[in-house]
Amino acid sequence: METFYEKITDALVNDGYIVIEDALPLTLNQQLLAKIATLSSYKQAGISNSSAVHVDNSRRRDKIYWLDADGGAMSGFLEFAEGLKNYLNRSLFLGLSYYEAHFAKYEVGDFYEKHLDAFKNSTNRVVTTVYYLNDSWNECDGGELVIYDEKGDFLKKVVPKNNTLVVFLSEKFPHEVLSAQKTRHSIAGWFRVDKK
Repeated sequence: METFYEKITDALVNDGYIVIEDALPLTLNQQLLAKIATLSSYKQAGISNSSAVHVDNSRRRDKIYWLDADGGAMSGFLEFAEGLKNYLNRSLFLGLSYYEAHFAKYEVGDFYEKHLDAFKNSTNRVVTTVYYLNDSWNECDGGELVIYDEKGDFLKKVVPKNNTLVVFLSEKFPHEVLSAQKTRHSIAGWFRVDKK
């Protein structure tokens, strides 16, 4: 995993983002695919730039389920993230204190408008990760992640294919999720510098 972490770190330094296909070991990927099939208590995602969270279906329609250590698939993913956090701290001195993540489910017609994961003048989210769990996904199925540069110009469109990992600097890249044409699953996560 050290080589994998190094690849991510180098890309963050050079470009600020990276998209990696066939990212995680197949065993962990298959465990996570099996896990999402068992989840039923998703909550409607909210929007916040303060301590108050509110639901706004005109801006965001996905449903979420927060990850925690379960001794299984979720723990495996969190262990990967912990290793990456430690590597980033050792290499880039980012002072990342913890990682939080949730499963995100987009049903047909669901989307998330263009936004930043870190709010200006707020030292909270530093590095964003998005990991996709969608077998047999085609471009016509929609649900792409569109990444923009700091000026707001188009940079990259990512098809949410299974076992693809996207990592980017939270404060630098506005992004959106286009409307899904079938149910779309991912894990969205953030390395943070504030206290848990």
